[in-house]
Amino acid sequence: MKKITILLIIVIMISCNKKTTKENGKLNIVTTTTMITDLVKNIGGNQVNINGLMGSGVDPHLYKASEGDVSKLFNADIIIYNGLHLEGKLEEVFEKMKHQNKKIIVASDTIKKSNLIGSENFASNYDPHIWFDINNWSKITSYISKKLIHLDPKNELIYKKNTQQYLIKLKKLNTQINSKINELPENKRVLVTAHDAFNYFGKQHKFNVVGLQGLSTATEAGVQDVQKLAKFIINNKIKAIFVESSVPKRTIEALQEAVNAKGHQVLIGGTLYSDALGNKGTIEGTYTGMYNHNVNIIVDALK
Repeated sequence: MKKITILLIIVIMISCNKKTTKENGKLNIVTTTTMITDLVKNIGGNQVNINGLMGSGVDPHLYKASEGDVSKLFNADIIIYNGLHLEGKLEEVFEKMKHQNKKIIVASDTIKKSNLIGSENFASNYDPHIWFDINNWSKITSYISKKLIHLDPKNELIYKKNTQQYLIKLKKLNTQINSKINELPENKRVLVTAHDAFNYFGKQHKFNVVGLQGLSTATEAGVQDVQKLAKFIINNKIKAIFVESSVPKRTIEALQEAVNAKGHQVLIGGTLYSDALGNKGTIEGTYTGMYNHNVNIIVDALK
């Protein structure tokens, strides 16, 4: 990481006075997570060139910049990232670029501190998984749209139209999700996953969310963590636990073995998308498709 940071600083210092040439007259935007990449595509449409650093199944907590990423970041007109230390190993890079007047949009900046879930055990002191509250995602959509309009006013009407259409889509998603979740009684709404990615989801939809690991996947779960959670599952007669696409499944499999060894059968209910969307070109490769997939898997497994 140190090598990449030094390289980035050198490149910027040499070329900070050069003006980036836009490809085909379009803004070059670099995004970090797949959720943000999908969001910007919905706003920008064909008016922008988008380079997403992270792909399906990539864990942003552990992601390290490659030399190719440094080149993408330098050549970007705008960089858009989540913030709240989700992209922990890239934070230093982004801070250096801010000081060199690179145009940067931090999605979480628009969410009021009162709407964030606090955490004394995470670097930012807040849970960074803000996309799992659809209301947050709607606010972030409007915020990024306004920022793009400010930086690229010639496409204002297109950005506004695309944004309005996407906000309607998110509103429909919210209604759809609530209808599906209402199939599950509140006393069965206990969501056990590999790490604490679903707290905003839990807050919005009245789920008790328990992660085997903490907010960051950088911290491994120990034997005591597994045994403690196994006891919780047995005491609460939980039917199913869930794997995450961006986290190795061995931790959840170890939890299942620990529960089953004590005479309580718990199923692995399926794979949820947490810190990354599904494969490009699939329904789950979009924010709305990912959210629908997760809710269907959760509700059907816990009924």
